[in-house]
Amino acid sequence: MALPDEPRPAVLPSCPLPSRICDVVRSERPGSCCGMAMAGFRTAKYQLPEWHRRNAGVYYNALTVSEEAERGRAEAKNLMKHAAASAQRAQEHSKSTLGQRLGDIDFWRMELQKEIMELDAETNLLAAQKLRLERALDATEVPYAVVTDNLECRERRQPPDLVIDEVERQLLKEADLIRDIRELLKRTIIQATTQIRSNRIQKENCELDWSDKVQTYHIDDKCGSYCTDSTNVQSHPSSVKFEENASTPKSWAQFSHDNISRAEQEKLASVQLRSLINSVIHDAGQDLRVQRAAVSEALHGHCRQLEQAKLGLERHLEQILKDIGEEEANIMNLKKAIRDKEAFLKVAQTRLYDRSFRPNIELCRDEAQFRLVSEVEELAVFLEALKRKLMESEQNLKNLEETRMKLEKEIAVKANSIFIDSQKCLGNRARFPVDLEVASYQQ
Repeated sequence: MALPDEPRPAVLPSCPLPSRICDVVRSERPGSCCGMAMAGFRTAKYQLPEWHRRNAGVYYNALTVSEEAERGRAEAKNLMKHAAASAQRAQEHSKSTLGQRLGDIDFWRMELQKEIMELDAETNLLAAQKLRLERALDATEVPYAVVTDNLECRERRQPPDLVIDEVERQLLKEADLIRDIRELLKRTIIQATTQIRSNRIQKENCELDWSDKVQTYHIDDKCGSYCTDSTNVQSHPSSVKFEENASTPKSWAQFSHDNISRAEQEKLASVQLRSLINSVIHDAGQDLRVQRAAVSEALHGHCRQLEQAKLGLERHLEQILKDIGEEEANIMNLKKAIRDKEAFLKVAQTRLYDRSFRPNIELCRDEAQFRLVSEVEELAVFLEALKRKLMESEQNLKNLEETRMKLEKEIAVKANSIFIDSQKCLGNRARFPVDLEVASYQQ
């Protein structure tokens, strides 16, 4: 700043730049008596036009900032209004969509509940029919004992009266008939048990689906009741995504439809099986009534057939046991071969590993390196082939063991049948049941 008694510096011509609000004109004071000590001092002051221009620039900047702020406030107000309306519409639309979804869930839930009740009732009816089969099966024990007792009594006849006559042939025919009926009843019981299990499994599937529907209904119903005033809402940013295992509306509806369809199929199969059970019990009772007074020689021949079958099974069992021993030895040899090849493989891999530590240029892909890699590959191929063959041999051994168990079971069944037919099933024809169908309803 210049001293008060100094004269005004001369104004130098200047060309103001567009980017500057004002220009500073610098001048050098002429020499004076009172300012000799200030010789060489340079100063600058604003000129009056520059001062006005600067004020105008400040006013313009303030006006521009004010207009931008006002425009921003208006845009923010419009944005808030639009966002509020859009959020309200989106929330109402989501609530409406949830309501429609609740209707769909309720529809399938009611359908599943209806199917569960019907399937449960059908399962109970089938269980009652299965109980009839079990009682009918129990009722066949008496006629079987009667036939066996008759045959044992006829075996005690002395020659030459110990002949195969029509009575004995009819007795054996009756015994065959009773066994056939018992086997049929057993198979039907197994079929009924399997069907009951299938019914319950499908009922459980429907119940699980129904339970999921109930839980989902409560969840969506709770979601539909949420609003901005709810106290139990909070931010869950990570929830805005679709799960990889999420279903589509089509697959969701198809899942329940398939459950209901399978339940209908099981229910239809159960109804048909109940009708079959009625026919089986009725036909078996009628056959027993027709054959009740007849006797036959078939039981003796049948016992011989059982003995032959048992011997044949025993021969097969002997061969199977021999095969099992050979297969076990083969498995041991394969395991030993695998261990041997693994030892060779470890040697080759260790060589490759140690050679990987060769320093600098010595880490060369030489012929030895290629040969070692080739050796590892060849050993790996052989090991894989041996392991596959070991798996096949183990599976063969497993099959042989299963066959052995089946043969032993069949032999035990045949031995038991021979024991029952020849010794245990004693009875009297006076205890022959009148009607198998009636016996199936008795306690």
